[in-house]
Amino acid sequence: MLADYFSMEGYETVVANDSSAALARAESGADIVLLDVNMPGMDGFEVCRRLREHLACPIIFLTARVEDVDQLDGFAAGADDYVLKPFSLEVLGRRVAAHLARENRVREQGSSVKFFERLTIDYGMRTVEVRGDCGEAVPVELTRTEFDIIALLSKSPGRVFDRDLIYQRVWGWDATGDSSIVREHMRRVRKKLAGAGAGDDCIETVWGVGYRWVAK
Repeated sequence: MLADYFSMEGYETVVANDSSAALARAESGADIVLLDVNMPGMDGFEVCRRLREHLACPIIFLTARVEDVDQLDGFAAGADDYVLKPFSLEVLGRRVAAHLARENRVREQGSSVKFFERLTIDYGMRTVEVRGDCGEAVPVELTRTEFDIIALLSKSPGRVFDRDLIYQRVWGWDATGDSSIVREHMRRVRKKLAGAGAGDDCIETVWGVGYRWVAK
């Protein structure tokens, strides 16, 4: 049903009926992936983790599992978005179009680089590197959404962004999820920056308001 709908909308679609087929078909690349949590073989979380080893495109989970822990597991595995069943094809189509439009805008922006005391952010290449004590560059492994959060905050150092605004800017104005997921993504971004040697104080929490970039 989904393949027929997106084909009629002008997309080239590839379908996989189990986890092994999904990994095999993804080897040729994709612009976006719609992934079910429950599938034969490995579950969607493990497939997502495997896909993230060589795919940077948006990954959207389609699932009827609504517990918070499941959503956190999905984001931890590298997903960018969550769509809960039942959903309308039109809403899912708009969500897919919004993700692809953001990807296109990023590509059209061209390359620009910002240097901080220990961090180098390349917005065109979508990379973040930390300079080690010996001058070596340590890459920070980020999902697409995690990089988008860093890019949003770091381009306006000192400006406070509330959670709703971050959600709108990163996930899109027509996103239908919950802005509370911003907190979990922010925790993961800080952990990854700290793990690469940049410390966990690049992003400051302004209690009761939101977050701001304070790295120098």
